[in-house]
Amino acid sequence: MNLRHIEIFHAVYVNGSVSGAARALNVSQPSVSKMLRHAESLLGFQLFHRTNGRLVPTEDAHTLFTEVSEIQDRVYALREAGRNLKRGAGGMLRISALPSLALNALPTAVSRFMRGHEGVRFDLQTVHHDDLLRKLYERETDVAIAYEVPHAAPIGHRWLGEGELVVLYREEDMPDAPPRIELERLRGRPFISLANSGPIGQLFSQECARLELDLDEVISARTFYIATALVAQGVGMTVVDSFTAQASLVPGLAMRPLKPQLTFDVHAMFLLNRPPTALATDFLKALAKVIDTP
Repeated sequence: MNLRHIEIFHAVYVNGSVSGAARALNVSQPSVSKMLRHAESLLGFQLFHRTNGRLVPTEDAHTLFTEVSEIQDRVYALREAGRNLKRGAGGMLRISALPSLALNALPTAVSRFMRGHEGVRFDLQTVHHDDLLRKLYERETDVAIAYEVPHAAPIGHRWLGEGELVVLYREEDMPDAPPRIELERLRGRPFISLANSGPIGQLFSQECARLELDLDEVISARTFYIATALVAQGVGMTVVDSFTAQASLVPGLAMRPLKPQLTFDVHAMFLLNRPPTALATDFLKALAKVIDTP
């Protein structure tokens, strides 16, 4: 007997008739009768006697039902688990993200997602590019959100959107700032460099090299947190990703995108043998919408 035979037998036994089983399973009576005959043929013995318009289980059927009930309960539990996973009830999402995305974009996406997915739980952590692969390989996280997919790494990835580099500065230091700022305009001003801060720093350094531009680097910061705090203290200006700048804005600070525009991609990365679940995929869609919001 296969699972369909078991389901039919269980429904007939519980409901006492082919018509009742058909209603319970939302199928036609002929299909129930056909599957029941097929099950009896495979088993080699009769399961029901017809008495006064009802199907009365044989002794063999009573014995078989004890085993079948346990299997059917497991099938029901499996289906319920599948429905829970689909709607996010009781699911766990282990997400890591770069600190810049964890400042605002990730919390915003989590907040919006939880409104429509009661019972879902999150295990959130920050991850730096240098530590991304280890987090995935050692199963510390299921999905890592970052800007650059490691070259030649055996991992899968999905594009979520893009960000861009922006100038973060005190309004009083550049009150006449245009909508977009050319890097040349920063020449001669105190500048907080993030050249050694991963892919974003590399992207900025390459643009400065292309322009043959030397800025007045008063401080080299290794983290965006330090750079934005220094800007707030009036030490100088900096160029960071749009997510960090947006999350760091306080009264007196402003941000402007560069001219020409410098963009970068945002990816969700995962092990090839552990692709995102349906629940994780839904969350990544929610995160992509947040990233796409100006």
